[in-house]
Amino acid sequence: MAFRHFVVALLVALPAVRAEQIFSNRGTLAGWGGTQTEHNGEIKEVTDVFFDEPPALVMTQTFDASYTGRYHSEVRVLNAYQHGDTRFYGFAFRLPPDWQFDPAQSYDLAQFIAPFDKCDTFMPTTMFWAEGTKVFTRLKSGSVCDQKTKEIPLDVTLTAGEWHKVIIEARWDSGTAGFLRLWFDGKQVLDEENVATTVAEDVPFQFRVGLYANGWHDDKGMKGSQGFREVFYDKIAIATTKDEADPDLW
Repeated sequence: MAFRHFVVALLVALPAVRAEQIFSNRGTLAGWGGTQTEHNGEIKEVTDVFFDEPPALVMTQTFDASYTGRYHSEVRVLNAYQHGDTRFYGFAFRLPPDWQFDPAQSYDLAQFIAPFDKCDTFMPTTMFWAEGTKVFTRLKSGSVCDQKTKEIPLDVTLTAGEWHKVIIEARWDSGTAGFLRLWFDGKQVLDEENVATTVAEDVPFQFRVGLYANGWHDDKGMKGSQGFREVFYDKIAIATTKDEADPDLW
């Protein structure tokens, strides 16, 4: 009897696990840790295209054959992870109905990235990108001066003209205690366990969402004929539970 009372008292004394949104944004320009637009890129609030209620954000980029730089149009959350963190990252995005799917070129839609003062100025770890209708993510391990990358195709067929929902769960570890999970439109399409999910350097990484037309730079030119690209974003969150990061549930 005394033991049962002790157990009950112990359970009462333990702190409850509390679901928490570390960051959230309902498609507005306000509240971010910064933005990045390069060359002719733009980030705007819109009220005619949105996930469940206005506004939403639209990120645009325009190809320029005379330009040799990069094509970011992104918003960012600072301090999105460091070693040992376990967090959920959720967002909704929509490609316009006339999006041209070209499998020969990639367009990054979200990434985790940090600045460095050696070997690389900015280095992304996990990224989420499209090549035609196919969707990919990746794991990055090693160190900033000796990077090891594993690209992972996802069982996803991307469509235009409708909203898609992404939730990423990660335990950020440079050894073998990490994991990376991903849900697309409510279906789990990735479960990588006991892996390195970040590099050895323990620095604060940013979480960025937006259109980064990385293929235009990396391929030194544009594939296809659609030189103006735009992607809509809404309901972006970082949370301690999956539900708190789910755009349908907050």
